[in-house]
Amino acid sequence: MSHTVHPYSHRLGILRDWKSRWFSTKDKYKEFLRGDILIRGFLEKKLKGFFVSDIEVERSEKAVRVIISTSRPGMIIGRSGDGATKLRESITKLLNKHKLLDPKVEIKLDIKEIRSPESNATIVSQMVVEGLEKRLPFRRVMKSTLEKVMANRDVLGVRVLCSGRLGGATMSRSEDRKLGRLPLQTFRADVDYACTKAVMPYGTLGVKVWIYKGDIFDKDILLKK
Repeated sequence: MSHTVHPYSHRLGILRDWKSRWFSTKDKYKEFLRGDILIRGFLEKKLKGFFVSDIEVERSEKAVRVIISTSRPGMIIGRSGDGATKLRESITKLLNKHKLLDPKVEIKLDIKEIRSPESNATIVSQMVVEGLEKRLPFRRVMKSTLEKVMANRDVLGVRVLCSGRLGGATMSRSEDRKLGRLPLQTFRADVDYACTKAVMPYGTLGVKVWIYKGDIFDKDILLKK
């Protein structure tokens, strides 16, 4: 029997890298892990609606670098960098409150821009959630999202799945739409995946998005380097 595997973890070490990059001895591991979870949870809540794709954490002896990938960097940075400064201060305050930050360690914040948001699964799922929370018909939201995503040259396949009390129905169900192809079991296939939820007055709806952008071979990885 086949098993359903998370498309990101399925490709770790092959096409994907870890979202937390640091090394620790046993005595610090628990602190670092808890700190990463707190940072991610705080930023996901704080930057809701800013179309944030990834939050990565890199640690060294003297710094904790938080890398935020977003399609709206200007909104986070703010005028003359005020927004980024306030955000860095609030992360420092949060870690100090839980006693998870060494006084010698500095918090650094990097904000990366995503050039094509329609080919990023996390941002596409947030677009679907936005449409559902505006009470638009779910089938229309799914169809228009598929068309927007497939309009990108680098996208070869997309699938959107919505589940829950769709259209306010009494019984929950799931519906999906698919365009192109999705080779989920191929390691070299560049499959982007995201899972988010839409909070509705009558309950929560789950949204899953898969985007296939072609195969990546060793020569492509070497060219990127």
